Amino acid sequence: MNAQHDEVLIIGGGVIGLATALALIDAGRGVRVLEAATVGSGASHGNCGTITPSHAPPLAAPGTIALGLRWMFTPDAPLYLKPRLDPGLWRWLAHFAARCNLKDWRQSTQSRSAILNDSRSRLAEWVERYGLQCEFAEEGLDYVFRQQANFDHYAKECESLREFGVVSEIFDGADYLRDEPALKPGVVGAVRFPEDARLRPDRYVAELARVVRERGGAIEENCCVDSLQDSANGVIVGTSLGPRSGSDAVIALGAWSPALARTLGIELPIQPGKGYSITYSRPSLVPRRAMVLKDRQVCVTVWESGFRLGSTMEFSGYDETLNATRLAALERGAGEYLHEPVGAVVHERWYGWRPMTWDDLPVLGRVPGKRKLWLAAGHGMLGVTMSAASGQLMADLIAGNTTAIDPAPYRMERFL
Repeated sequence: MNAQHDEVLIIGGGVIGLATALALIDAGRGVRVLEAATVGSGASHGNCGTITPSHAPPLAAPGTIALGLRWMFTPDAPLYLKPRLDPGLWRWLAHFAARCNLKDWRQSTQSRSAILNDSRSRLAEWVERYGLQCEFAEEGLDYVFRQQANFDHYAKECESLREFGVVSEIFDGADYLRDEPALKPGVVGAVRFPEDARLRPDRYVAELARVVRERGGAIEENCCVDSLQDSANGVIVGTSLGPRSGSDAVIALGAWSPALARTLGIELPIQPGKGYSITYSRPSLVPRRAMVLKDRQVCVTVWESGFRLGSTMEFSGYDETLNATRLAALERGAGEYLHEPVGAVVHERWYGWRPMTWDDLPVLGRVPGKRKLWLAAGHGMLGVTMSAASGQLMADLIAGNTTAIDPAPYRMERFL
């Protein structure tokens, strides 16, 4: 049986795979997206939809280890490590711990800032150019605090972030509360990132898929990939629907990327970081813009179509349990800050696995030693935010075009 042949096969129909497909189509390449379930059904689906150049600092930072140890045995803590015997996780944590210093923090922040800033402007261009109906709004993001020491810490960090192009505004609690009636008394201060934005991520991904199809790309859902191999004409991909062949292939499977990469002899240092969200009908009194309730690390996003609480980071492997304790922590944290912390109707309780690298940078570029195989994975908590820049960078690398940002910090070779 002859395999269906395409110019580029993209393995994974999440936000990174679809953004790469769209950018490749614009570069004149034919694409076929192979998705094991349905497009956007992974980590893209239920995140909070904030577009955040402000999130340039990595998770690995001075003080993170002490904080993590304090939270380790607290099941509802914002950062939770489920105690278990997992050599791969402990190796990952050792590398992560080694980067919790100022020098590595600055290196990751610089590289994250480059891709975040490119993606922020590019995503706005895509929304306009392709008519993406995804409730995109350029209205900023606020960090809100009820603990003075925490507020003082973040206000000071904002000073160091200015050199990376992160713009912020500082408000004391009284001034902030005058303009934000959705919040209860007790706020001591807030930090605003005016260049951040928000969208509804499930609709963004659906819109990317629509545009890919309209512009001639193929998307095969319920098509599980189980093998990859080089061929005379490029790459042969074994799937549940039969073989597919392409001149190039891109692995964009998010937290599932390591398993497929392992069949190529590549160890991708990605751990699944489990995040949770709850989506409700819209309450009658809602915040004026997206915000993070920083003392509880709860993100609040408001759209015309709904209201979402989300966040938390749980290292529990590929555990498929919808943890009620962690969902309750989202509602409890929101209840400390908001007059109306939940909507009348729960639309969805959700979890998803974020693909976390230990340096908090994505893996973008050619598979080492494989001329026609590419990696686009490891975006951590920022897949939606980094999607447009990642897709464009991958398309430029595959097409041999000049890239908008330096690809060197994101190459797989940094782990070898």
